[in-house]
Amino acid sequence: MKREQIQAFITREPVLTIALVLAGVSLFFVPPNPNYIHYIDGKTLGCLFALMLVVAGFRKLYLFTFLSLYLLRFATSSRQVSALLVGITFFASMLVTNDVALITFVPLTIVVFSLCKDTKPILLTIILQTIAANVGSSLTPVGNPQNLFLYSYYQLPLLQFIGTMLPYVVGGFFLLAVCLLGIPRNKESFILQTQEVPTLNKALLVRYLLLFLLSLAAVFDLVPYQLVVLIVIIASERILLKDVDYSLLITFIGFFIFVGNLGQLPSVVKTLQSLLYEREFFVALAASQVISNVPATLLLAQFTTNATELLKGVNAGGCGTLIASMASVISFKIYAHYDSSKALRYLGVFTLFNILFILLFLLIHLVW
Repeated sequence: MKREQIQAFITREPVLTIALVLAGVSLFFVPPNPNYIHYIDGKTLGCLFALMLVVAGFRKLYLFTFLSLYLLRFATSSRQVSALLVGITFFASMLVTNDVALITFVPLTIVVFSLCKDTKPILLTIILQTIAANVGSSLTPVGNPQNLFLYSYYQLPLLQFIGTMLPYVVGGFFLLAVCLLGIPRNKESFILQTQEVPTLNKALLVRYLLLFLLSLAAVFDLVPYQLVVLIVIIASERILLKDVDYSLLITFIGFFIFVGNLGQLPSVVKTLQSLLYEREFFVALAASQVISNVPATLLLAQFTTNATELLKGVNAGGCGTLIASMASVISFKIYAHYDSSKALRYLGVFTLFNILFILLFLLIHLVW
């Protein structure tokens, strides 16, 4: 592989690169052995793969775009359009993960406002969509990759999982509503124009809805995940296999190996357990700002039994820096491609609003 290709790969997949490097380094401390197989959380990888494949089917059908455009027909001002787009992203992320929600709805935001000849709200709307995806996705086990892992790893009851995150999600929802007041109404000059989407294929829609329910059943241990993965692969269109985020799956495997090997080093285990003891929330939140919340989750989970504090910390930590959640990077790349001249402004406004949400989550944590 040429040097230029390596640099391009690192730029395109920084987290995957880090995972592979860390896994490789850890091999020198704990040489490969049969115990490696126990490092891998097969259920997390299997359920994540199945969900990504099914959601790719929904996107191919333009299901989310169809639902969004239907709701947008009721908007009578720019602020209402922003509110609907942010709200759709918030609730959709609970079921289809934060990154998928942003990949789907952020481009739609650019298209809708461009058709309406009113591009000023685009920057703030996309920033609020990004925060909405990170906050909304934290409510459910299938909302983001770290939740899926924590739900499986700690065997958390569903109601306890949702109850733990509910105050943060509700608080974040109301702060998002307040932030939307920063979008001008422009009611007088507002004219909504939307693009046409293909007619929904009802037979395929029913098929993927059933596969989605089956995937959820695997997450909640109602059906063996191995069987579900097999059924989803067989029943899905072959072309969708290329839309699965394999880099995320390999990233998980890399971190599983790295963290598993760390767990074999007594001095490291003792140090991390001491660092985390009664500080899980704050350590997880801080670590997420530096290495992103998915790697932080995989690393810290091995050294604490306090599942709820870790759950709150890594989800609250999804807000903050741009790399705190890799879903945030997706939005930034889409916006920068649309208007590179305002990329720095985007980062400044993004950071300012994310600080507000971090402060809110710290307040909720201290009070709750």
